[in-house]
Amino acid sequence: MSLNPNTKIKVVIVDDSALIRSVMTEIVNSQPDMEVVGVAPDPLVARDLIKRTNPDVLTLDVEMPKMDGLDFLEKLMRLRPMPVLMVSSLTERGSEITMRALELGAVDFVTKPKISIQSGMREYTELIADKIRATARARIKPRTLQSAAAGTTQLPQLRSPLTSSEKLIIIGASTGGTEAIREFLMQMPSDCPGILIAQHMPEGFTSSFARRLDSLCKISVVESAGNERVLPGHAYIAPGHSHLLLTRSGANYMTKIEQSEPVNRHRPSVDVLFRSAAQAAGKNAVGVILTGMGKDGAQGMLEMKNAGAYNFAQDEASCVVFGMPREAIAIGAAHEVAPLTALPGLVLGHLATHGGRALRV
Repeated sequence: MSLNPNTKIKVVIVDDSALIRSVMTEIVNSQPDMEVVGVAPDPLVARDLIKRTNPDVLTLDVEMPKMDGLDFLEKLMRLRPMPVLMVSSLTERGSEITMRALELGAVDFVTKPKISIQSGMREYTELIADKIRATARARIKPRTLQSAAAGTTQLPQLRSPLTSSEKLIIIGASTGGTEAIREFLMQMPSDCPGILIAQHMPEGFTSSFARRLDSLCKISVVESAGNERVLPGHAYIAPGHSHLLLTRSGANYMTKIEQSEPVNRHRPSVDVLFRSAAQAAGKNAVGVILTGMGKDGAQGMLEMKNAGAYNFAQDEASCVVFGMPREAIAIGAAHEVAPLTALPGLVLGHLATHGGRALRV
């Protein structure tokens, strides 16, 4: 979406809680480049508001009366696709609903403000504002569970020596990344190299994300617990509270999680994962940077390249937000740039071509 830099981002807030509506309104209106043009307690009121105000972004509570938030989102994305930022509760049910909302076309999500904690409000305000800006500029396109398989032809077949524990795929993503990662992993064969993933996501949501992917993919997908041997046919997702790192223990690759300071304002950070892969795996790694806001991962991917890894970046046209891939491309960290639908085949093709025998670090 192209926004006029001289006009404010128009936001409609939909939430059944008057207190949340008030807090969200205060947060949005405190920013010089955005304004709330309407608030609604439920989707029925929101429908009329959307027609009347034509907002740039809709913030939508995942659980509401009168009409379920998911039902409303599904109808909205079918009849009047627009940028939607989900506002989710920090519960298991809230995280499951949020994962489904992202599948239906929501750009991103934030967790509900903790009204009782005023100390973290400034940081939370910056997060909300950044996510609204990214959502306003997102490319909105129909996305379905079948879309990943629909454009798939015959993928390169991995030769068995490649599926030793020597080769690895390292993935980083942010805004729009949950769906991009799903599309990528659904095309991975059951004997593909081990995969490590850093996706910007808060604590409590990565476990739901991993379970959802595990139910859809041929490979096994788990939220990393740390100190796991990285196995072929397995993907390990950084938990929302920690950085995920790749380490080496003798002949084996291992996962490591740590709660050190955020990097690029993120924990987990893509840079942290990529740098660890550069050090532990070198030329045995393939890096993939997907859609996302900001620059996290660019420098780490460059370190991977310098260590001998081969790297891919998602192209602008297929990204929801072309921030992270753009930064990686700009500093020369990516060897190839391609649409999301082509990336699984390209990665597997590269591994099949260059993985005839196990390489030593």
